[in-house]
Amino acid sequence: MKSTILASVKLTAICLVFFSVVYPAFIWAVAQVSPNQGKGFVVHAEQSSNKGSGDYYTNIAQSFTEDKYFWNRPSAVGYNAAGSAGSNKGPSNAEYLKQVSERIDTFMVHHPYLSRKEVPAEMVTASGSGLDPDISVQSANVQVKRIATARHLEEKKVQELVRLQTQKPLLGIFGPSKINVLQLNMALDQIR
Repeated sequence: MKSTILASVKLTAICLVFFSVVYPAFIWAVAQVSPNQGKGFVVHAEQSSNKGSGDYYTNIAQSFTEDKYFWNRPSAVGYNAAGSAGSNKGPSNAEYLKQVSERIDTFMVHHPYLSRKEVPAEMVTASGSGLDPDISVQSANVQVKRIATARHLEEKKVQELVRLQTQKPLLGIFGPSKINVLQLNMALDQIR
């Protein structure tokens, strides 16, 4: 019994030192060699007509609702970084199904050229954090026609921008291709 208690105390002390000192020190050291020493950064949009010239943006999901911009995934927390969370509701929850159906209806109003089956699931369901700044290439492509029409641009020009803004999987194999919506919309504002 005495040896079991002693082993437990030793293991607790080792875990306490490792998780309270060693691991945080390692994470801190990695942050020091990352851009901006792990303090994060703010993206500054010089000429964004969405929020006004000179406004600052964070690189998390934001609510873009105008037809001339690409939209993010819906957020269960209203894009509030202080309350990052997903929804607890599952596909058998009637309230959740109603909410998704309403999102599909809204998406269809702005994309009448699509059928309900063509609406990407990620555009009507919130991400796990509610702050995911990225969408899939498919989700960007279904929005191209709406944006080209709203901005009086050729669809090919907007599709080319989507292609240029597409981030490939890490090392070509880890994860899907994705597009950062904020960066895409900032590049979109630069098109004349």
